[in-house]
Amino acid sequence: MMKAKSGGAISTLTVFVVSIFLFRSSCSSTARRPVSGRRSLLDNGVGVTPPMGWNSWNYFHCDINEDIIRSTADALVSSGLAKLGYTYINIDDCWAEIQRDAEGDLVGDPQKFPSGMASLANYVHGLGLKFGIYSSSGYATCSGTMPGSLGYKQRDAATFASRGVDYLKYDNCNNNYTDPITRYRTMYEALKDTGRPIFYSICEWGDKHPALWAPNIANSWRTTDDITDEWERMTYIAHLNEYYANYSQ
Repeated sequence: MMKAKSGGAISTLTVFVVSIFLFRSSCSSTARRPVSGRRSLLDNGVGVTPPMGWNSWNYFHCDINEDIIRSTADALVSSGLAKLGYTYINIDDCWAEIQRDAEGDLVGDPQKFPSGMASLANYVHGLGLKFGIYSSSGYATCSGTMPGSLGYKQRDAATFASRGVDYLKYDNCNNNYTDPITRYRTMYEALKDTGRPIFYSICEWGDKHPALWAPNIANSWRTTDDITDEWERMTYIAHLNEYYANYSQ
């Protein structure tokens, strides 16, 4: 973990490689398929290589704002990490108001993001970086501080595209126990309908083994529950992924 100070705000450059999510799953290692001859990529024009960059959640949780995102984007560039391929600046949960606007659209929290999300995306793009956002496939996000996209997938996908989003992390909280394959597929279709190439990251926690069904609808899919910045936790998750290694795309 590397910290960078800019304008008095401390931002954490937690560099991540999402390739650990790119696995085809089985519950039993005895059911593994052969590795050779498989290389399928989602036909949305992104994700040819694993995405690398920064996500706000593990360090800041809900304590995010426009200054943090801007200073972190600046630090990715000034540190030289952007030149090495760390190009995603991804905002996680807690970025929107608790209520949608009169037309049903998600609205950035004006206290945290006074310039608006489209303006922030433009700033990130101006540095040669890519802009990521977060939602959940339920009626609310995991923090409970903003609406989820359940029942609003087409509208939210269009909103993300219009604001210049390049990456969507799509969580699994508050989903009313609805079928995950249906929930995640409909968002994939909604994103595709926008015509904008948006990296689609399924954050289903591995509950329903998304590696069995996600390769055709997502660029990456999560295979386990949360990771933390502890060696024991990271090695534990690495061991869990032993089941998936022979199915990697």
